Amino acid sequence: MNEEFYEQVFEKIDFSKQVILGKEYDSCTFKNCDFSNTNLSNKDFIDCTFESCNLSSVNLNNTSLKTVKFIDCKIIGVDFSISKEFLFSVYFKNCSLNYTYFFKNKLKKTKFEHCQIQEANFSEADLTGATFNHCDLLNTVFEQTNLTQTDFRTAEHYAINPEKNNIKKAKFSYDGIRGLLYQYDIVIE
Repeated sequence: MNEEFYEQVFEKIDFSKQVILGKEYDSCTFKNCDFSNTNLSNKDFIDCTFESCNLSSVNLNNTSLKTVKFIDCKIIGVDFSISKEFLFSVYFKNCSLNYTYFFKNKLKKTKFEHCQIQEANFSEADLTGATFNHCDLLNTVFEQTNLTQTDFRTAEHYAINPEKNNIKKAKFSYDGIRGLLYQYDIVIE
């Protein structure tokens, strides 16, 4: 890829087999592209959309993700905690986010919709006002996480220890109460 791309659409490109030279991608759309194991370090993605892309094991070291949408993407084993914090803003819909790492990420009001987020880690992240709409959170870690006003009403398989997280005004369904009481080894019928 060349140095800079603006308002472009990239379709069916296998980026995993080439060096990506560009630094800034503004208002770009990537459709059905393969970024697996690609080094995206020191890149800036601004108002970009990734649709039906494979971003598994992508390297986001010092990468800017500013208002970036991921739709129908496979994003397995990605460490978002090493990306740039400044103006970090992401949205996920119908994505597989298994084994992702969001350690200390600021994810205020982030929407996760219809995502599989198994064995992920949100330790020390700020998820204030975030939404996990119809997400599977099996074995996902929430430790010292700010979950103030976070919406888990339609999420499933989560296990959150209220003593180790801030859950003030977080929203849970009646059926989801089990995920808050798991550490007490009690029977709920």
